[in-house]
Amino acid sequence: MAQRKTVIFIADSLDNAHKFQQVLSGFDVDVAAGSSLQFKKLLSTHPNHDLVIYEARGDALGNVAQAEALLVEDGSAPMLVIVNEGQLAEFRLPVQVKADFVVHGASAEECAARIRQLLWPGNESSTSDFITVDNMTINLATYQVKVAGEPLDLTYLEYALLAFLVTHPGRTYSRDALLRRVWGFDYYGGSRTVDVHVRRVRAKLGPELAQRLETVRGVGYLWSA
Repeated sequence: MAQRKTVIFIADSLDNAHKFQQVLSGFDVDVAAGSSLQFKKLLSTHPNHDLVIYEARGDALGNVAQAEALLVEDGSAPMLVIVNEGQLAEFRLPVQVKADFVVHGASAEECAARIRQLLWPGNESSTSDFITVDNMTINLATYQVKVAGEPLDLTYLEYALLAFLVTHPGRTYSRDALLRRVWGFDYYGGSRTVDVHVRRVRAKLGPELAQRLETVRGVGYLWSA
């Protein structure tokens, strides 16, 4: 399983805070968010952070330089800077830490791509690693499932069962077929263990999503498309 990362998010505008909250909910990360005035405190309370996302306001060059100096002093985690188009003429990327930038108003997809590149260089998750069904997101790269932005506490086999059915929607699989495809050929337990895991997954998904995991009487289970 991929190592869970910690992101410090600094912004003074609500629109960026809201957008990046949605973007970051699709990653296997813990987020510590605050205003520019709280930046230094957040660095000290989260010493093992993996990325800083920093909104440059006003004097972009001066603000980013100050933030860079703090990061160098603190251990040089990568930095993603959010800048306005009007700031681009004077803006310079930090040179003492690994850094990238996005322009204010960039799409959520572009922001996510740049975050992936800084957090998992050379091993970025592609958009095909994410499956979204209603308010549920499955990250196939990090084995994490979130519902309404909140991570589900699934065992590996519960995750594997859910991910398999969701990635094969509308197809019914017998218990024996699920044992072979999810548990593996070396599993010698009874097929009723599938029923137990389906019940647990349904309970954790909540009533609305649980309805998608259907029982086909006398045959097996399917995830309704």
